[in-house]
Amino acid sequence: MFEVGFTELLLVGIVALLVLGPERLPVAARTLGRGVAQAKRALATLKAQVDRELDTQALSQELDALPLQRLEQDLRCGVSLQPDNSPTSGTP
Repeated sequence: MFEVGFTELLLVGIVALLVLGPERLPVAARTLGRGVAQAKRALATLKAQVDRELDTQALSQELDALPLQRLEQDLRCGVSLQPDNSPTSGTP
């Protein structure tokens, strides 16, 4: 996603140290770390929910198709496409 190298991190750290000062920098870093962790958890939860929804939709479509498949099988069993060898006329 982001390609951040060591030099970019060092630059951000130096700027943060200059802006926040040495007293507030650890608190800000801890807060930033917690925020990133919460964002990752929220993203993982959202992904799991989307996966569950997609599985639910696929299962629902499969269950809807099941009665139709059974009806098709019943119709195929009930309708014989083989010619009937029993005599319809009175000749043996």
